[in-house]
Amino acid sequence: MLKTKIAVLAATGLMASCVGAENTTEANIRKNIEPRLGGAKIDSITETPYSGLYELRIGSDILYADKKGEFLFIGQVYEAKSSKNLTKARVDDLTKIKFSDLPFASALKQVKGDGKRTIAVFEDPNCGYCKRLRQTTLKELDNVTIYTFMYNILSEDSFVKSKNIWCAPNRVKAWDDWMVNGKLPPAAPSSCETPNEKIVELGHKLNIQGTPAIFFTDGTRIPGAVDLPALEAKLNSIK
Repeated sequence: MLKTKIAVLAATGLMASCVGAENTTEANIRKNIEPRLGGAKIDSITETPYSGLYELRIGSDILYADKKGEFLFIGQVYEAKSSKNLTKARVDDLTKIKFSDLPFASALKQVKGDGKRTIAVFEDPNCGYCKRLRQTTLKELDNVTIYTFMYNILSEDSFVKSKNIWCAPNRVKAWDDWMVNGKLPPAAPSSCETPNEKIVELGHKLNIQGTPAIFFTDGTRIPGAVDLPALEAKLNSIK
C-alpha cells in the first residue's frame, strides 16, 4: 500500500513538473516574442514534433520559436521525404470552414456546364485581382457552380457598386458586365435591400483579410487569384 501511495505521489509530482515546464515555456515565448509583434497577440502556443520548435498561432498565421523565445522563425516547414508543406497543411486545418453553412441565398449563383463542382468566391467590385480572376481563370473554368459573395472591404464605393449589381434584374450578368467588361448597371432604387453588411460580418468571422478568396467544399480556401491549372488541380484533389 505504501509503495502504491509513493508511486501515485511521484506520478502526480511528475505531472505537476511537466505542466509547470509547459507554462514556463509558454511564458518565456510570450514575454520575448509578443513585444516584437507590433501589438499582435499570440493566440496559442503548441510544441511541434520537429526539431524542438514551438508553433505560434496568431489569427490564421503560423510562426515558430524555440522554447526560450530567443529565436523567431518566419516561413514554411516542409517534410523533406515527402516534400509536404507542413505549415500550409496546418493553416488549412486552422482556417477550414463548414462549406454548407455559407449563406448561399446572399450570393450570386452562376452555373457553368454541368455545375457539378462547387466553389464560393469572396470578391470586392473594386478589386483588380478579382477582375483578373474573372477575366481569365473563372471565365475559362467549366462544369462548376460559382457562388459569389460581394465582400466590400476596399471603399464605400464598393458598397454602392454591389448594391447596384444586387438590385439589377440579372445579378450574375450585371456582375460579369462590370468585372469583365467594365460596364456598370443603373443605380439601384433606395428601397432595394442588400446583404452587403451581413457579408462583411461573415468575411470578418471567416478571417478573410483580402480579395479574392476562394472556398472549396472540403472547407479549405485559397487566398488570392490563381491560374486555371492551379484551380483545376485543387478541385480534382477534393474527394
